[in-house]
Amino acid sequence: MIRVGDLTIPTMDDIDLHSKKVLLRIDINSPIDENGNIIDDSRIKAHISTIKELIDKDNSVVLISHQGRPGDKDFVSLEEHAKLLSRYLNEEVIFVDDVIGPYAREAIKKLENKRVLLLDNVRLISEELIEAPPQQHAKTFLVKKLAPLFNAYVNDAFATAHRSQPSIVGFPLVLPSAAGRVMEKEVFALARIFNAEDTPKIFVLGGGKVHDTIRIIENLVRKRIADRILTGGLVAELFAASKGMNLNPKNMEILEKLGILSLIPRARKLLLTGAPIEIPVDYKVEVNGNVVEEPASKVTGVIKDIGSTTAEIYSSFIKDAKVVVLRGPMGVIEDERFKSGSKSVLKAALEGQGYVIIGGGHMVSALDKDVKLDSNKVHISTGGGALLLFLSGEKLPALEALSMSVVNSSD
Repeated sequence: MIRVGDLTIPTMDDIDLHSKKVLLRIDINSPIDENGNIIDDSRIKAHISTIKELIDKDNSVVLISHQGRPGDKDFVSLEEHAKLLSRYLNEEVIFVDDVIGPYAREAIKKLENKRVLLLDNVRLISEELIEAPPQQHAKTFLVKKLAPLFNAYVNDAFATAHRSQPSIVGFPLVLPSAAGRVMEKEVFALARIFNAEDTPKIFVLGGGKVHDTIRIIENLVRKRIADRILTGGLVAELFAASKGMNLNPKNMEILEKLGILSLIPRARKLLLTGAPIEIPVDYKVEVNGNVVEEPASKVTGVIKDIGSTTAEIYSSFIKDAKVVVLRGPMGVIEDERFKSGSKSVLKAALEGQGYVIIGGGHMVSALDKDVKLDSNKVHISTGGGALLLFLSGEKLPALEALSMSVVNSSD
């Protein structure tokens, strides 16, 4: 079991998963090109270890997942996904172009131990597009048709944990349920954020998603989770502007166009409460195509990255942390000239003694390709929206439902 806040989440070690028929919810929703080809199969690879473990325990495994949304170009069959799963498992994954019809149910009934079957895109079932409480979803056709065919349900799809849809929250109320290994790693990482013994906790928050990030900061401050919040990117510019610092008209114009200046009252309120928010003391800026460093008190160019002095200060904080959470880059990392700030804070986190959680996306792209990460110390989150909601203080329906399964099984 893993405790996250007031929830107790069962893992695959907590329920009997030997010679059973297991329904495994995975997230293999992948980028698709105009020809219908999968162009990034990293999510498919992520679930292989969970599937292999279930096969090795003599289970028959039925996979359920979604791809795109009805009406979108990437709303396609999962037939190609099945071929990639077969390649990485080195085992045939049977594909069934059905979800809850007689063909699918018969194939599930006939599935032998150690075999794997993938149902077609679960969003072919309209119920899967509805957000509703677990108790309501436990009564859907999807759950009623499939649940009687299984002995257990495993959710390995953390990236969908912020959704309250039947395949995510319905089954735990009617079947013995657990978090899969991908989900377990994510939940374990999230638990570290709440562990009171793991201090100091440093949050490095940057990037351009300022509206999302200020929600995160408000939650961290309200719950007194963060010992320091180090800002970069447009997030840092918002707090600098809120302090009344002169960022020059060019930068203020950019903030205004992006609708960020409207957040100044919220940022100012955070600063007035004494929130442990750090802003850069210098910046890398672009002036007439040239890269120069300027102090925060005298900015003349367009801000593109934190400066070297700020990078040193931030790195010194990070090296002493017990937990470091990094979400969003420090600068415009698409331009190699403005990547150094993000690389500096990442390097400090990886060289420090603390547990490191990297919030996916742009921060991952700042990692050097030859860097080998210690999985016991570094966690790269697979869940953008789910991680955002969690850090913002909102509940994740998938975890709530798994926790309910614990309650139900103990009754």
